Amino acid sequence: MRSTQRSLCAAMLCLQAVVLFLTGVVTIGMTDIGAGASLGLGLGLAMLCVLAAGLLRSPVGYGLGWLVQVVSIGLGFVVPVMFFVGVVFAVLWGTAYVLGVRIDQEKAERAVLEEEWRARHAPERGSEA
Repeated sequence: MRSTQRSLCAAMLCLQAVVLFLTGVVTIGMTDIGAGASLGLGLGLAMLCVLAAGLLRSPVGYGLGWLVQVVSIGLGFVVPVMFFVGVVFAVLWGTAYVLGVRIDQEKAERAVLEEEWRARHAPERGSEA
């Protein structure tokens, strides 16, 4: 069974990768950081998001995902609007994380109940004919 939590969290990280890369592009000329450093920061954070999304099969990926959220909020010290954007993404990430767990649990419970129902309602093999 495919993990809903992993799918939701990976989608959030991929969307956040685009935003963080574009943040690096936008900061060129807006801060005292040079163009190369701005692009490097944006690209590095985007790559961290993609790496975290790729590692979501293990707990390390989720840990990196939480780290990305902290760094995104901390980026607000360089680009003040990132305090807001970082918090928005952190809330979306947390929601994907928690709801994904809940959905996966409910899917597993449903699969068990469906299997029990099939076992109770399946025609007996010897009584046909």
